[in-house]
Amino acid sequence: MKINVICHYYPPEIGAPQARLSEMASEWVKQGHNVTVLTGLPNHPTGIIPHEYRGKIFMEETRDGVRIWRHWLYATPNEGILKKTLAHISFMVSLICLSLFRGKRPDVIIVSSPNFFSVISTYILSGVRRVPYIFEVRDLWPGIFIDLGVLKNKYLIKILESVELFLYRKSAAVVPVTNEFARDIERRGISSDKIEVITNGADLDTCRLSPINTLLRSQLGIPEDNFVISYTGAHGISHGLRKVLEAAEYLKDEKDISFVFVGEGAVKKELVKTAEKKGLKNVIFLPGRKREEAVELYRVADVCLVPLRDVPGFNAFIPSKMFEIMACGKPIIASLKGESADILERSEAALVIPPEDPEELVKAVRILKGDPARCAQMGEKGRRFAEEHYDRKKLAGRYLELMGKVVGAR
Repeated sequence: MKINVICHYYPPEIGAPQARLSEMASEWVKQGHNVTVLTGLPNHPTGIIPHEYRGKIFMEETRDGVRIWRHWLYATPNEGILKKTLAHISFMVSLICLSLFRGKRPDVIIVSSPNFFSVISTYILSGVRRVPYIFEVRDLWPGIFIDLGVLKNKYLIKILESVELFLYRKSAAVVPVTNEFARDIERRGISSDKIEVITNGADLDTCRLSPINTLLRSQLGIPEDNFVISYTGAHGISHGLRKVLEAAEYLKDEKDISFVFVGEGAVKKELVKTAEKKGLKNVIFLPGRKREEAVELYRVADVCLVPLRDVPGFNAFIPSKMFEIMACGKPIIASLKGESADILERSEAALVIPPEDPEELVKAVRILKGDPARCAQMGEKGRRFAEEHYDRKKLAGRYLELMGKVVGAR
C-alpha cells in the first residue's frame, strides 16, 4: 500500500506522538509498504528550528526508509494557546498549498490528532485526491481544553464540537488510543463498527531490562547511591508537576533521595524557579533529550513517575510513557485515575495513588525505597505485561489490517 501519514510533530522532535508514528511507519516500511509522512519543520517544544532546517519552505528527507515531506510553519514554544493555534493553522495552510497535488495518489491517509487543523487539511486532501482517511485520536479536542478551563466560550465550544463530529463522520475509520476515548466517540453518535482502538505501546528492542546506570548518574550529577525518582516527558499543564515538587520539598531533609525531572514544557521555568527559591537540593532538572537518550535515562532511576492532573477528562487518558517504563523493567509510581490506573494495577508494575496528592507520593516513595525486592518484582512484571499487550510491532500489524479493510472497501 501507499500510505500517507499527516501529523504536526515528527522526529527529530521528541514526544509520545512522534515515537508512536515513527516506529509504526518504520515497521510498515519493513513489511513492504510505501510510507510518506507529511509534517512540519521540527521545532517542538522549544519553538527553535534546528540549523539544518532553517529558511526552508518545503524539504524532503528519508528516515528509516520513510519519506518525509516537511512544510513551513510558524514555529513557537509550547506555551500559550494563541501562539500554538497560529502554529497549527500555519501548518494546515502550508500543507494544503504545498502538497495538495504533490506525489502519487496514496491508497490511504492517516491523520493523527490533536490538533483539529491537521484533520481539516486531511479532509481537504482526501476529498480532492479521492482517498479515504483514518482519523487517529490521541487527545479529545476540544474536550481536553474544556476540562482544563482553557476554553470557556460556549459558542466557540459548540462550533469546535460540531467540527470534531463532522470530521469523525467523514473519516473511513476512527482510531482512538484508549477505550475511554472510543466510548466517548461512540456516545457522540459514531458507530462502533467504525471505531478501532489501537493503543500506544513500546519498542521492545529499544526498551530493555538493564541494571541502574551508575556511570550515567555520575555524569549527570546525580548521587550514585541515592534512591532516584525520575519524571521524563513534557513539563506541561496536564501533568501535575507542581505537586511532585511539593513532595520533593517534604523529602528535602532525606539526603539519600533525589528527584530528577527530564524534559521541557510550559511550566518548566516555573518549576525551576520554585525549586531554587525553596532550596530544593534534592531536585535535579535536565534538558529534553532525543528519544533514544530519554529511554537511556530511565536507567538512572530506581522508580519512574507517571503523574496527571486531577481533572475528570484525564480519566480517559493513558500516558504513553508508562508502556516504555514497563518495557524497561522499572517500577512506577502513578498518580492518576481511570483507564491508565486500571492497566497499571492489572500489570502489578505500579503503586497507583490519587493524582496531585504530594503526601501520598511521599508515602509511596518511602514504601519502595524500603523494599528493593518489591521494586525488582514490579519491574519484571511490567516488562512481561508490556511484552504481552503493548509490543509496538504487533500494534503496527493491527493498523495495517485496518488499512487493508479501508482500502478494500473503496
